[in-house]
Amino acid sequence: MTNVRSHKGITPQFGERAWIDPSSVVIGDVITGDDCSIWPMTVVRGDMHKIRIGDRCSVQDGSVLHITHASDFNPGGWPLIIGDDVTIGHKALLHGCTVGNRVLVGMGCIIMDGAVVEDEVIVAAGCLVPPGKTLESGHLYVGSPCKKARALTDKERTFFKYTAANYVKLKDEYLNGQE
Repeated sequence: MTNVRSHKGITPQFGERAWIDPSSVVIGDVITGDDCSIWPMTVVRGDMHKIRIGDRCSVQDGSVLHITHASDFNPGGWPLIIGDDVTIGHKALLHGCTVGNRVLVGMGCIIMDGAVVEDEVIVAAGCLVPPGKTLESGHLYVGSPCKKARALTDKERTFFKYTAANYVKLKDEYLNGQE
């Protein structure tokens, strides 16, 4: 696949049943878990640090996933780490941050260097998560810069696994259509 590229001898690795749209680009030190999907026009660029994506994650159309390289300004750099059952909405930008398990990243969000999104968080569409900010588990965050809006409802908490499973199902339709 020409859309999956090695960098400095490191080639992206994909878990079982992963689906990578041919119009997306995945470069370098990237490892996904099982049942992940990377949708059209997405860029996942692990060229100067690592990117790790857990199981059953969906990275929607037009998203950009990148890292922060190590330098005198930031000696360790910032990898991009994403947990399990994460749905990343269309045109999201995740840069050198950590995202926990069962998270919904809304459309057009920007999550910046060193930010931490704990487990079971909804980051509403259009949010800006500033560098180094931690979003506390079990809450909805809104705005730019983002602010804690309220605790999640039980229904919202069940939505994380539902939406992850729904995208696994859709991804499987694409995989089966390619055979």
